[in-house]
Amino acid sequence: MLKIAPILVLFTIILFTFSCRKDSIETDSSVTLNFSADTVLFDTVFATFGSTTKRLKIYNPTNKTVNISSISVENGANSQFRINVDGVSGNIHNNILIDGKDSLFIFAEVTIDPNNLSNPYVVSDKIKFITNGNSQSVDLVAWGQDAHYYVANKSVGGIPVVYLDKDNSDLPLDSTWINDKPYVIYGGYLTLDGNDKLTIEKGVQVHMHNNAGIWIYENGNIRVNGEKDEEVVFQGTRLEYAWQDVPGQWDRIWINEGADDNVFNYAIIKNGFIGIQVETNPFNAPTLSVNTLRLNNCEIHNNSAVGILATNYKITDTNSVITNSGQYNLLLKGGGDYRFNHTTIANYWAGTERKTPAVLLQNATNVAETAMFYNCIIDGDKEIEFSSEEFAGATINFLLDHCILKTTNSISGADYINTSLSSGGLFVDETLHDYHLKSTSIAIDKGVNINVSTDKDGLNRDNSPDAGAYEYQ
Repeated sequence: MLKIAPILVLFTIILFTFSCRKDSIETDSSVTLNFSADTVLFDTVFATFGSTTKRLKIYNPTNKTVNISSISVENGANSQFRINVDGVSGNIHNNILIDGKDSLFIFAEVTIDPNNLSNPYVVSDKIKFITNGNSQSVDLVAWGQDAHYYVANKSVGGIPVVYLDKDNSDLPLDSTWINDKPYVIYGGYLTLDGNDKLTIEKGVQVHMHNNAGIWIYENGNIRVNGEKDEEVVFQGTRLEYAWQDVPGQWDRIWINEGADDNVFNYAIIKNGFIGIQVETNPFNAPTLSVNTLRLNNCEIHNNSAVGILATNYKITDTNSVITNSGQYNLLLKGGGDYRFNHTTIANYWAGTERKTPAVLLQNATNVAETAMFYNCIIDGDKEIEFSSEEFAGATINFLLDHCILKTTNSISGADYINTSLSSGGLFVDETLHDYHLKSTSIAIDKGVNINVSTDKDGLNRDNSPDAGAYEYQ
């Protein structure tokens, strides 16, 4: 009998505790839950892609425990939304307890099924809550977008690629992308192999997923035909507002040598690792490259490493704005021939501490490197934003003519013609990416006529043009 006594005591305690728990559950049918939002809204997501995760918080405003008899997505297994309730996945959950004055989290995701719509469309559903017979709901709303998809399906030297024709035929392809719906590159590089040519028409939006990019291989060719107010935009696949200025979302546009010029007119290249990387095959004879990249009225900004990385290439740029890179806005190395006309180069990187100049010229080869800057601005928040490094046996010839330069180094000598030192305060607002000139900017009327009659906005330059991409109005 004495041995049984402890068991009876334990049973009594368990029964008493259970009874107390049951008695403390609120059964009033008028009880309602509180929510952190009445709508869980997803910004535009691409069809077939999973979205970012959104969080909804549910509060129990009473002093007693509430039993939510049902939490479910209205369309159940047919819904394009998915929920996770307090760490458990599934679109139906029963008998969820919330202690008095406590809360729990629901996490929601969405995947949009493609339906060949060219314009953004709305997908909606509801999360339904039943508490003591009382029904409540929170709306789920997502804007969806169909797109042309290029998904990596091969590996070349360990690099995941998808060819322009998607099936790697041996015939050269001449393809044109029109502005009917966005183009999405996923899982690797869209690769122009051999003599493939890609023309991208005005207004096209190109989105590259994590680590994806575009690779214009030897003798491939790309031409971007953006226009003022109808720019071609290269960016990541995260379209939420919070991601509009997050760098490193995709890899790079990578261009090798070819017989034809690669041309970018009115292109915006943003939020990658490297904006554009151009280079000749390092195994070819080390002679000055004849391969040319031409940039006109472009924006390259907010890349986590480099804006433009060039190795033994020819680049001609006019009226472009190259800003805010984690390391260099412009890294020119290994020889090459570079000319920049009315280019604004400004590095006000807001990420981790930057210890590198906005522009670095570097050469360790026997191939000559020439870099000419006419009516340009090279500025930033570091003391020295322009530097050059010559290694033994290498040469770098550079000229800054009628430029504005941020540096503490001497700018006397033949390499600097009518170049002025910047002390900042040149632009309307660097934090808002507005690199138009302030009324007090020393760049106004600083330039010399080099037959660039209009600025990046398409406005006429006067007889005393301003330095940089924009003419002050």
